[in-house]
Amino acid sequence: MAYARTNADVHRLLASDSELVQSIAVLARGGQDAVWNRQQIANQVRSLLREYFPAAIEAFKDSRSGLASAEARTILAAAPTPALAAKLTKARLRRLLIAAGRQRNIDARVDQLHTAFAGEQMRQLPRVEAAFGEQARALVLQLDAACRAAEHLAAATEEIFTEHPDAAILTSFPGVGTLTGARILAEIGDDRSRFAEARNLRAYAGSAPVTRASGKSIVVMQRRIKNQRLAAAGYVWAFAALTASPLARSHYDRRRAAGDGHPAALRNLFNRFLGQLHHCLATGQITTHTRHSLPRGPQPLLKDVTSAVTPEVAPLWPSGV
Repeated sequence: MAYARTNADVHRLLASDSELVQSIAVLARGGQDAVWNRQQIANQVRSLLREYFPAAIEAFKDSRSGLASAEARTILAAAPTPALAAKLTKARLRRLLIAAGRQRNIDARVDQLHTAFAGEQMRQLPRVEAAFGEQARALVLQLDAACRAAEHLAAATEEIFTEHPDAAILTSFPGVGTLTGARILAEIGDDRSRFAEARNLRAYAGSAPVTRASGKSIVVMQRRIKNQRLAAAGYVWAFAALTASPLARSHYDRRRAAGDGHPAALRNLFNRFLGQLHHCLATGQITTHTRHSLPRGPQPLLKDVTSAVTPEVAPLWPSGV
């Protein structure tokens, strides 16, 4: 307390976020936890199946969500062992796929699964296999609940996020959908005094590197102390931007050519985006997608949006930089 009284000028008030953004934070963080829990349980299912039913892993490896997909959960709940899966007829498989929500290429998928389950494979002893099956069925029940929880919280998060005025700014950036935008807003809040400069936001997100100097030695390192939730959302943002924006892809490719690994190149792209986001939030502007196509000639590195902009729309990649 004495330090606070004598050095009040070096402190600042805690950020005061609106009630709306606080509610978004509750849902977004809960949804993020549900997604991580879903992946953790899916990994446990995969590890268990590797012990006695590797054909199931192979059968669902091309599914969009892998073992967490509705198809995998439905079929494993009905036939959690190789013996039971081998007895599934094509008619039964068809009914299970329809129950899981599949609408297209059902017959082709039925043939694939029937062939995969009917083929020869290494098996455990019958009673051991049955015991593994009971454990797998229990894990699938947990996985199903985790998937439903993640879907429910995602829908609730997206619905409330669209009510916030900053939603339009966040989703104007390539690679930022409503769910990613909600997770970013949940961590940075809507109190503009929280981050006086873009570098403060970058340090908080962990995208800005740390430079350590000792004598003639200078080392640039990845920032370890950061907001892990914001960093996770930033990785998703940067990765999605690679296909949403040719300029973002060009910047990523240049970083890789310069020697950065995949995570480092994405982190650098996220770092650039944060500078632009800070500017747009501070000025209440959205970005345009008019410069997402690659112009001819050499491509410059991405820079912060600091050039003159219109009162309502800020170019994502300012001309002349």
